[in-house]
Amino acid sequence: MMMKNLKIILAIGFMLILANKTFARNVIRVACIGNSITYGAGIPNRDKNSYPAQLQAYLGGGYLVQNFGVSGRTLLSKGDYPYIKTSAYKESLSFNPDIVIIKLGTNDSKPQNWKYKEDLKADFMSLVNSYKNLSSHPRIILLTPVKCFLPDGSEISDQLIGGEIRTFIEKMAYENQLEIINLYNLFGDKWEQHLMPDKLHPSSIGAGMIAEKIFECLTLKQGNKVNITKALHIQGKARFNFHGYKGYEFTNEGTTCRVVEPYVEAVGRPWIIRARFWDHEPQTDIALLENGFHLVYCDVADMYGSNKAVQRWNSLYRRLRKVGFNSKVVLEGMSRGGLIVYNWATQNPEKVACIYADAPVMDIKSWPMGTGKSEGSPDDTRKMLQVYGFGNEQEALNWKRNPIDCVSVIAKYRIPVIHVVGDADKVVPVDENTAIFEERLKQLNYPITVVHKPGVDHHPHSLNNPSTIVRFILKATGRSVNRCIHPVPGNEFRASAGWTEGADWHTISEDISATLQGKNLKLLLLGNSITQGWGGNRKAVTYKPGKRAMDAAVGENQWESAGIAGDRTQNLLWRIRYVNYNVCHPKYAVIAIGINNLFGEADTPEQVAEGIIAVANVAKIKLPQTQIILLGLLPAGKEVSSDIRIKCNQIHAILAKKPIKDVKYINPTSWFVDANGTIKSGLYGGDYIHLTTNGYQVFSEEISKLIK
Repeated sequence: MMMKNLKIILAIGFMLILANKTFARNVIRVACIGNSITYGAGIPNRDKNSYPAQLQAYLGGGYLVQNFGVSGRTLLSKGDYPYIKTSAYKESLSFNPDIVIIKLGTNDSKPQNWKYKEDLKADFMSLVNSYKNLSSHPRIILLTPVKCFLPDGSEISDQLIGGEIRTFIEKMAYENQLEIINLYNLFGDKWEQHLMPDKLHPSSIGAGMIAEKIFECLTLKQGNKVNITKALHIQGKARFNFHGYKGYEFTNEGTTCRVVEPYVEAVGRPWIIRARFWDHEPQTDIALLENGFHLVYCDVADMYGSNKAVQRWNSLYRRLRKVGFNSKVVLEGMSRGGLIVYNWATQNPEKVACIYADAPVMDIKSWPMGTGKSEGSPDDTRKMLQVYGFGNEQEALNWKRNPIDCVSVIAKYRIPVIHVVGDADKVVPVDENTAIFEERLKQLNYPITVVHKPGVDHHPHSLNNPSTIVRFILKATGRSVNRCIHPVPGNEFRASAGWTEGADWHTISEDISATLQGKNLKLLLLGNSITQGWGGNRKAVTYKPGKRAMDAAVGENQWESAGIAGDRTQNLLWRIRYVNYNVCHPKYAVIAIGINNLFGEADTPEQVAEGIIAVANVAKIKLPQTQIILLGLLPAGKEVSSDIRIKCNQIHAILAKKPIKDVKYINPTSWFVDANGTIKSGLYGGDYIHLTTNGYQVFSEEISKLIK
């Protein structure tokens, strides 16, 4: 009998070993290689807030992400602190990763290291080959350095980082066909303290942006990659390096064309065709390559959007459709490129996914003819008259097929449009081009997104951080992933958050859990900084303008606040899902969330509404005995016509049409506004987002009515 039991025990043990090995094989191991930015230097609670830690939260249980970053380390083996001489490097090899993410180069810009720059390629290849030779044969992804905002003359030079080192990383990606992710433009071109407090190292918020970008690339839905050279019959030495990506130059019916292929092709083979000014301000193009788009160019120089230019694009479109490119293409036009993208769209509206136009020429009378504020260009006017076939300038002035005249086609075919303009543009004045186009679309009740750059002239084009443009394009092409419904921890850390000194998001979350222990509450409040302002009995919250009002309305010690400053729907979703708030057995729970999703890299009202609904549904599951009251978000913006209020109202309109079983939805807007929709005096602070003590008084009384 004993022998039989021993055999059973051994069999069970063997099965457990096999199960563990199977689990280990199924989990995708990700090694993050790098310097202090990877390590998380200067980030509070870096074990949870460094970019690898946040990447782990984004990826979830199917991945195991390890941080092998070491501060101060160089790619150069002759540098003052070479990465390959660290124990972390050896540990990363022993980890036998499936994915290796390499971010080195920033410290190589120091004078004592840069003198060995001729060794960069050999040292890079040595590092990369050491991972390539592992038995796991990992997928290797290179990260460009982030922009450094230290002043000129500092030991670490952004001139070298953004110029030579970034270019070197792109060259190595191209020559070795290694995936590459551009982080250099992630934080824009203007220093923001909350993203990079010391002007060199990202904060926990900045690290979260890095993690999210890598997550999006790692989880991109892959399609079947086309062999471009074979499909398009490209021959000869036509290959070129486009910021680390493989590009090809070829001819189509005698016209010079280019195509750049992504490393991971997205499902459906999406593509963008760029008009004119190849590789000028290419950050949007690079970001779309990261998202699996092909980048295409067809030379229509000095054609000003004429029918000859349209015919060239027609021919290329037909050729690319034959090799499986998507039937709908994204159009990108900068400056005079606006003429060809709109003229082609007018003749081919059913083939257009969306239009991104940047400081676009929308009327030949404005440019090149210069009949208004613009000086125009006599030489370009002469060429334009010739290529259009106008007999004289008067015929051009009478022309009624400019882009500003095509609004009915754009509206009829529901083509999404985004313009980026400099408000001080003297070459292509906004009020002669985009503003007229925008007004005509409004008259047809068709929306257009216009991003204004105050004080900016015709140049620079685009946005240094193109995320607003890219998210627009992804949404327009049906490729947008709603981050509002993807649960992740928050990464807020700022002193202005109303927390005790040194606290980070995780500290505050743990403080809520500790506060709720042993309680039996009538009311639990769930949300962001507005909810946090109730305060309750939480020890880590220092600013509690609403506590006295709620004590009076509900009863002292009968309620608690589970709000965290900066939280978005995805952060509250994570908390409700993974933190046991039911420990306090609340009779009622009031949810007010979503306003932070409308700032920064803003989500759309539709996405935010979906996130709010997801929060309510999870709360219903995790708090089964609690009556859930969903407020969505409080009104923001002083006037009913303000952009932020319009978005708030759009979200409430969606929530009203999508009732959630066993959840009571209340739109709280009327509590805070007068008959004209203006925020009542004294209820909000100067930002018209956060409440004053009087505002909390009103809020408390209304909630008290709901739970009675």
